[in-house]
Amino acid sequence: MKRVALLGATGSIGESSLDVLLRHPDRYQIFGVSGHQRLDRLFDICLATRPEIAVVPDAAALAFEQRLRHAGLTTQVLAGEAGLMTLAQQAQVDCVIAAIVGAAGLLPTLAAVEQGKQVLLANKEALVMSGALFMDRAGRSGAQLLPLDSEHNAIFQCLPTHWKQAPLAEQGITQLLLTASGGPFRGKSRAQLQSVTPEQAIAHPNWSMGQKISVDSATLMNKGLELIEACWLFDLPQEQIDVVVHPQSIIHSMVRYTDGSVLAQMGQPDMRTPIAHALAWPERIDSGVAALDFMQLSQLEFQAPDHQAFPCLNLARQAMSAGGTAPAILNAANEVAVEAFLARQIPFLAIAELVERTLAASSVQAANDLDFLLSEDRQARQRAQQLIPHLSTTL
Repeated sequence: MKRVALLGATGSIGESSLDVLLRHPDRYQIFGVSGHQRLDRLFDICLATRPEIAVVPDAAALAFEQRLRHAGLTTQVLAGEAGLMTLAQQAQVDCVIAAIVGAAGLLPTLAAVEQGKQVLLANKEALVMSGALFMDRAGRSGAQLLPLDSEHNAIFQCLPTHWKQAPLAEQGITQLLLTASGGPFRGKSRAQLQSVTPEQAIAHPNWSMGQKISVDSATLMNKGLELIEACWLFDLPQEQIDVVVHPQSIIHSMVRYTDGSVLAQMGQPDMRTPIAHALAWPERIDSGVAALDFMQLSQLEFQAPDHQAFPCLNLARQAMSAGGTAPAILNAANEVAVEAFLARQIPFLAIAELVERTLAASSVQAANDLDFLLSEDRQARQRAQQLIPHLSTTL
């Protein structure tokens, strides 16, 4: 019986993870859960799974605990960032699903890594912000990192079984190909993107995701963050990682080999597939996802990204090339920009401009110290906030 801590239980990845976990009660025990905004949903999850620990924001802890006690649950309620880290470090926990969105997931995910846990990584920002430091600590502790992002999980499935034992180049691997759906605005010009609304940006054509990730998909920043994450996960320079727009989201990523072979992982656009794969690895279990019906598939299309209309992908490449604190600054500015766009403080095209200006206003430093990295993250957010009035408009 594997005991699982689910960080970010009420988000889209959390909900998909719960679905898979509850299909296999003989294999998995949900030891702990966390939630931030949808606390009514977290309460329902606690009723259904009866976890040992639940983590909520500081201000909600007392009321949430009283609500659980009134329902007859003995679940221990922990609060805030400290509570998340305590849950991630619990000796009883075998596996941590890191599904918190954004920089807020860094410290608890890193805490799990430092304890040598099995970490199922959906929080790409943890590696974007602190790649070298994160991978160094994982190596020291012996933590097992398994990717949950559909693209990175697809690559993982297409690599040799023992790919970590030697550099990928020595195993005949020449390139990783991350696929991107292109989001809701694929094919549109910059002029056509001038007046898009938050409602249009979060209406993803293929995937069911939270608002922040949906906007990142619409700008292609999500693919930029995934590119940085792939560099660290698979120890490859970004020059050997490319992005291909694949509107159908059936092929989730590919690996090119020196003999001309390209291995691709295919499946429905449903996060339960990579979650089930990572949870049971190296075994396979039912995910609840319908099988692909090849007779119902039309054609599979592939296109190059439009860097002029969607500059965020190149901004991510530039940040990775700069190294040090640059990816953390990129991520911080993007989180501020997306929040401002969703609040109708800036237009869609200003997201990339705000990120670019924040990077230009920041000096890149070495990123070997966690406290310094977090300080740079805070300063980048402040710079980005100060730029919002210069880019604001009414939508």
